[in-house]
Amino acid sequence: MDVSSELNGSTSHNHDIGLFERGIKTMISIRKSKQNLNKDKEKESTGALRGIRLSFRSSKSYEQHKTTICNGVEEIGKTIELEPIKGKPLSVMEINELIQKRQLLEAFASIKYLEDEVIAERDADRYKDNPQEFARKSKDVNLLYNSITSTIQSIVVGTLEHPTVEETMLASLVTLIANEEAAHPNPRDTSGSGSDVLGTPRKWREEWREAVNESARKRVLSVPMASKEEDNSWLDLHLGFLRKQLSEDLLKVKFAVKKCYPEDYRVCDVYVEAFHKAIASHLQDLSQRPLEFNEFYALLDWLANTYLSELLLGHPDLKPEVKTENLSLLLTPADWDKLKNDYINSIKGKIKSYFGNILKLEITEKWEKQVQPEVRENLYNSSLSFDIQTIIAEHMKASRAISRSLEMKTLDLCLAELHEFIPRFGEEFMEWNASQDSPIFAPYFAAYINSFHDLVSGLQTVFKVNTEKLQNVLAALTKNFRNDFFHKLRTKTEPLFKKILTKDWILATEKPDSLASAVSQFSEHLQHMKEPVGQELLCDVHKYVVREYITQVIKPRQKMKGEKRKQVSERMNQEAKILNNMLIDQGSTSDWLLPAIHHIANIVGEKKKDKLKAYVMELCQDYPDIRKEHIMAILRLRGLGQAKRELIIRQGYGPQEDPDGGASSTLFAEIDAPTVICCF
Repeated sequence: MDVSSELNGSTSHNHDIGLFERGIKTMISIRKSKQNLNKDKEKESTGALRGIRLSFRSSKSYEQHKTTICNGVEEIGKTIELEPIKGKPLSVMEINELIQKRQLLEAFASIKYLEDEVIAERDADRYKDNPQEFARKSKDVNLLYNSITSTIQSIVVGTLEHPTVEETMLASLVTLIANEEAAHPNPRDTSGSGSDVLGTPRKWREEWREAVNESARKRVLSVPMASKEEDNSWLDLHLGFLRKQLSEDLLKVKFAVKKCYPEDYRVCDVYVEAFHKAIASHLQDLSQRPLEFNEFYALLDWLANTYLSELLLGHPDLKPEVKTENLSLLLTPADWDKLKNDYINSIKGKIKSYFGNILKLEITEKWEKQVQPEVRENLYNSSLSFDIQTIIAEHMKASRAISRSLEMKTLDLCLAELHEFIPRFGEEFMEWNASQDSPIFAPYFAAYINSFHDLVSGLQTVFKVNTEKLQNVLAALTKNFRNDFFHKLRTKTEPLFKKILTKDWILATEKPDSLASAVSQFSEHLQHMKEPVGQELLCDVHKYVVREYITQVIKPRQKMKGEKRKQVSERMNQEAKILNNMLIDQGSTSDWLLPAIHHIANIVGEKKKDKLKAYVMELCQDYPDIRKEHIMAILRLRGLGQAKRELIIRQGYGPQEDPDGGASSTLFAEIDAPTVICCF
């Protein structure tokens, strides 16, 4: 109902006072008339005097509060004690009309007169022979009181719905409640109905409190809320509107509503509690909806950061009246935990999607387009580590704003998704590699290993994560990448190794660097890998080249004559020098491999048989893992017969100790010795 249309400024104030005066004067006049008619009936006189005392009790009650309510109502208390004027009692219909016009003070005075009259007549046994009449009059009183109750509720519920607060109406409302409390000071049992409730307190202050609760509920539910179909940010927008409206309403309560009530109404506390309950119920409903990641976060952020902050209840202009210390949780612990778990589950899908997009971009923008990786500070670079750490950091930061525990849950979830993503990424890369003979395989192999190395370092230093499990995942991935790398290297170099010691190889006049060139296509990319992985792989490539070279050389062949042995020896020394120098220059630290091919080349090209023993001894000293079968194959390549080979072995070969005592310096142990069949 529109309060402003009924009461407006000082005119409304004067009109309300006039109505109340008329109601009180009527009540007093009727009481005096009743006394003259019933002087001979003591009980009736007692009932009439009760009405007179009501006027003074009401006046006294109001005087206790008038210093704390709007000034415009102070004259009402004085008027109650003045000029008792005779008048005619109002009918039920007339009283109801006053209520509809919100002339509640006059209406209350008339209802109270009617109530006292019924009570006095009941006490005088007037209804002994006509109980129906008593029931009818009692019902009229109750209905009129209920009508005032509804109007009180309507006024309070509508208080915040208008641009300005109708202070006069609220002040009159306070006076009305004070008068009713003074008129019905003693609580009675109201479990019955009808006459049993006559003269009992109407508890309008409690009704006022319930009306405040209803006002808050309506205000919260009136906040605009678009559908998800209309706007993807519907919940963000709605919570923004809710914050704005709640802030405006509470400011209105503090600066405009509060001054219209006595201190004992605790207006600000009551309104804050009412809005708190209304918002709790509303957020409970919102949390039960099928929300998505951004919506879960918007709700959690509003609950954790906006509600009690300076943006809302903690606004400086609301202090000190608005207190938040004793407010209950907006959500129960169970609902709060459920909301956080729903948020974590939504993050899982989001992180999986982000990682999937990273893989998709690598495939479409780099692999398929054959784009070489960037080189920064002489290292192949991939954005994988940066992208992954950025995703983790952003989600952790957002979760940290809600709670520390939620931040740690988010980190654990991101790591779990990362442990699944890295093997999947590796599988996709190797499947693509298997279907392509692409020159960018080796560069990206190096770039990804570099990036994952950075990822482990970043997780350790920035996020303080125990990366043991991740390192195991990356070790398995690196092993698979390495196997693919060497498979491609073997595929490219195997035809060239098979040419060693062939006629074309021996007679070739051009510089013997074709094998070195093929190896370099792979090994050069390892220079752009982070240490120690890059250097370790270069050492592995170096060992692979020397091992495969020797394996090819010692295969059973026809005996070579002196000139051919010289050509083979020179060619081997040249090729070994080129291969070794290239790999050492690229970063290999396996200098222990350097003399291996040269030793064999010297044995093959040596003319004097008595020097062979010294060469064999040097070979055995440098490579303790060499076996007799290997030496026999090398000496056979030199062209020696069975007997001479065995003699040299007896004189020059003996078990040697590995100076390093480790597998890193084993060479011949990884070379299968050829089986030589001797025919007698």
